[in-house]
Amino acid sequence: MKKITLLMAFLVSAGILFAQKKTTTSATVAFDATTPKDGLPKAENKTVIGSINTQTGAVAFEAAVKNFNFSNPKVQEHFNGASWLNSDQFPKITFTGKIENADKINFQKDGVYKAKATGDLIVKGISKPAKAEGTITIANGKIIVLAEMKVKLEDYAISGQPVEAGKVAKEPKVAVSAEF
Repeated sequence: MKKITLLMAFLVSAGILFAQKKTTTSATVAFDATTPKDGLPKAENKTVIGSINTQTGAVAFEAAVKNFNFSNPKVQEHFNGASWLNSDQFPKITFTGKIENADKINFQKDGVYKAKATGDLIVKGISKPAKAEGTITIANGKIIVLAEMKVKLEDYAISGQPVEAGKVAKEPKVAVSAEF
């Protein structure tokens, strides 16, 4: 009887620990570098991998660079090219960080919570501190994350004539949406 009780306690504990980390393989990252001169540098990637730990507030996202889709093939070619993201050499973008106010979010109760995350954004092999702000919505056991950040292209050695000519924003907006 003691063995059965011990086994049950272990299984319940393992289930609780496993439930703390939620993952998704269909998060979306939207990239918006539009300017008054050009509305085309805008893309979306709907195959982003993400995780959130409801106990520690740890968050992580990984996006394949080549999975960003632009309406204009020429813009997509530039985006993946050597002077931009050089997707052949640096195939992914990652963010790893922590929700600063995770202790204020009740992941067990339906509601909408403001959230701030800080961490490291790695683009082209260059890691820089990054901050994102948004909301976490808890609804019927699902966790929905919406967050935005601005990224300085020069911090990641991204340059070129379109940036200098004002056709691409020097600080594009990056938005993340995920359901766990």
